[in-house]
Amino acid sequence: MEIAGLVLAAGAGQRYGMPKALVPWQGSLLVERAAAVATEAGLARTIVVVGAEAARVRAAVPGLAYVDNPAWATGMASSLRAGLAALAGTPAAAAVVLLVDMPGVTAAAVRRVAALASPAALAMGGYAGRRSHPVLLGRDHWDGVAAAATGDRGARSYLRDHAAEVRVVPVGDVADDTDLDVPGDLGAEVTGRA
Repeated sequence: MEIAGLVLAAGAGQRYGMPKALVPWQGSLLVERAAAVATEAGLARTIVVVGAEAARVRAAVPGLAYVDNPAWATGMASSLRAGLAALAGTPAAAAVVLLVDMPGVTAAAVRRVAALASPAALAMGGYAGRRSHPVLLGRDHWDGVAAAATGDRGARSYLRDHAAEVRVVPVGDVADDTDLDVPGDLGAEVTGRA
């Protein structure tokens, strides 16, 4: 069974001052880090959704599989829809969604969540009682997730409405779900490399 990675990296990073995909962190760009986590976790393919500064992101990291989200300014939901639509044409039975601005999510966390993969699966990483990323979406849910996704809420509404089906996988011992909002968070550098 094929499990895909879906990296959401389309935002402009207004609070940060630049697209987070282009933020250097521990020797690589955040977009490189997220894609590398998916690869290290053993996911069969990874699609990176870009929008703001898409040409700069592609030029900075040319080896990734990209999908453009022309509606990126409307929020994360449009990126999730664009990514799921791109994956619909693949044999993937499930997708693990990663946010580019959560570099503390590790391959070990992705592997734990991905271990539950099936077309009917819904799973999330658990951090001391909190549900967060990575998020596993089985193919049977993709249309419903896309229909329910609005603004910056992504799959949140769908997952809440299907809470009884969502398995929470403890990953707090191997990952951190802190997101990068402003320069200085998590020790990120202030300027982009590209």
